[in-house]
Amino acid sequence: MFDLIESMPNIAPQLMDIPTLDKLATEKELDHPPRILLLYSSLRERSFSRLLIEEAARLLTHMGAEVRIFNPIELPIAGSVPESHPKVAELRALSMWSEGQVWCSPERHGAITAVLKNQIDWIPLEHGAIRPSQGRTLAVMQVCGGSQSFNTVNTLRLLGRWMRMFTIPNQSSVPKAYEEFDESGRMKPSPYYDRLVDVMEELFKFTLLLRGRVEYMTDRYSERKQQVVDVVKKNLAHLQK
Repeated sequence: MFDLIESMPNIAPQLMDIPTLDKLATEKELDHPPRILLLYSSLRERSFSRLLIEEAARLLTHMGAEVRIFNPIELPIAGSVPESHPKVAELRALSMWSEGQVWCSPERHGAITAVLKNQIDWIPLEHGAIRPSQGRTLAVMQVCGGSQSFNTVNTLRLLGRWMRMFTIPNQSSVPKAYEEFDESGRMKPSPYYDRLVDVMEELFKFTLLLRGRVEYMTDRYSERKQQVVDVVKKNLAHLQK
């Protein structure tokens, strides 16, 4: 085996991790149902993003998940009120509670709506030592008023990556959403419904695989190295007093 110090002098060998399957094993498999938070992004009375989210929630519940749907009505604009605001606190608590999430938005002017972006903006990358989004699985969906598009799901993937979430490969885009739901708000049988089932199955599977392993999966060399630097700086400052 080559000498790591000689071949890669920029590496701190004692902080390097060599991943193995054994390290992915958990001491105890979690026995509670997968916890899934679902976010939609239209405040209209007949919101197709909400109807699609509700259909997704039914499927996830049938598979055995525990689901929560956040109602974005009365959530203030990000930064306009203290973080202690009840709706903000509710959203952040739900994000911490979740092991997976589903985001759905209509496409407006070629992008996601402000309603969903506002919810995501209220979920911080870090809150003290806690990371409310990191390591969660994520499924992205969109509804379209006209022909099928993927602008919104592409934007949601970018946001999911920025929030350090594991975004699953599959996704749902429903064109002419007004034709895909009946008067009671239930989604009609169609290839788009079948695709929705595919996406929820995949989210459920990935959530089962990752939960209990998130801490190891999101452990980073750069952060371990910075922790050592911070400890050294703290000790030096203490000695200099």
